[in-house]
Amino acid sequence: MPKKTKTLIVEDNANFRQTIKEILISKFPFMSIKQAADGKEALLKLANQQTDLIFMDIELPGKSGLVLTKNIKKAYPHTIIIILTHHDLPEYRDAAYKNGAQYFLSKESTKADEIVALVGSILDGVERI
Repeated sequence: MPKKTKTLIVEDNANFRQTIKEILISKFPFMSIKQAADGKEALLKLANQQTDLIFMDIELPGKSGLVLTKNIKKAYPHTIIIILTHHDLPEYRDAAYKNGAQYFLSKESTKADEIVALVGSILDGVERI
């Protein structure tokens, strides 16, 4: 039986959060998905449960997604972070990687099947019980 992959979607747009959740659940029914609208809520959810995979928006109310990524990677170095943002510029991409994100996707150009393929490849590399 596959390990229940714990995923957190950190995104202030509720519709976009729900869309990502639906994409993931449709292909990865074993995935446990939590959602957070801002950095404070994300940190509270992380404190209550170790998370395997995080989808992180850069522009969040309060704390920037880049600062949040850096803080999360310090506390939870094995958590995989995918930046998903409207800011598809080289400087944002570089900043995302410098702050510890492993992947960077554009909200405008990334298709659902690309998200599924990326998550599938990540999960293939994660040891399952």
